[in-house]
Amino acid sequence: MEAKEQDVSLGANKFPERQPIGIAAQSHDDGKDYKEPPPAPLFEPSELTSWSFYRAGIAEFVATFLFLYITILTVMGVNRSESKCKTVGIQGIAWSFGGMIFALVYCTAGISGGHINPAVTFGLFLARKLSLTRAVFYMVMQTLGAICGAGVVKGFEGKTFYTNKNGGANFVAPGYTKGDGLGAEIVGTFVLVYTVFSATDAKRSARDSHVPILAPLPIGFAVFLVHLATIPITGTGINPARSLGAAIIFNKDLGWDDHWIFWVGPFIGAALAALYHTVVIGAIPFKSSN
Repeated sequence: MEAKEQDVSLGANKFPERQPIGIAAQSHDDGKDYKEPPPAPLFEPSELTSWSFYRAGIAEFVATFLFLYITILTVMGVNRSESKCKTVGIQGIAWSFGGMIFALVYCTAGISGGHINPAVTFGLFLARKLSLTRAVFYMVMQTLGAICGAGVVKGFEGKTFYTNKNGGANFVAPGYTKGDGLGAEIVGTFVLVYTVFSATDAKRSARDSHVPILAPLPIGFAVFLVHLATIPITGTGINPARSLGAAIIFNKDLGWDDHWIFWVGPFIGAALAALYHTVVIGAIPFKSSN
């Protein structure tokens, strides 16, 4: 019996935990190999004279344009067939949204951060990751890109077919209430923005450096999974620019009746994700002043 206890003791000493567990992990900052970036200022007028600021906005415009072009065109392709079994179906639509986010975040992350979504921008702004100046500029460029992307799809598909097939606009499906739609948008956006925070967290990258991670991959996969779950409810918005672009080009009552849901829901979900990540996942320990 003593021999077994000795073996266990030797094993524990020979193979210690690589990382502290639980509360210890939260306050174990000795020898950390990362630096917490300072909070972004609320207003940063100097950005307005910087080419990198405008280059980032252009990148957001182009990325959102391409995002709407590919995804809404995929939706139209599914709607064009008399049977979804002859097309990529709902799963294919979900893959087009998730796959494009993966590709576009990968391409633009080093230029603008790869937001491609006003809700993501809003969540990062609340967490003080970017200034209000940049956040507003990004949202404007994302919205303009979405409108242009949906407009090109309408040009390809023709006004009659595009209108008859609802133009890829978001609305609450029959059989669901507005409350159902709002809840689906809140939770879906929470999943997305929470994944964005986790995949881009500097502390996590340093702590888990032995686990390689490509940030765009989990972000794109989160978009894919949310679409699988909520396409039958709202068509899946979780991106106000995507919803607005399709609604403006479709421009029928069906696209506007529930449109508020696709702004209020994503912004609430993004705010909750920012709060959860900052207060809980950030795990900043409260130290006594004594």
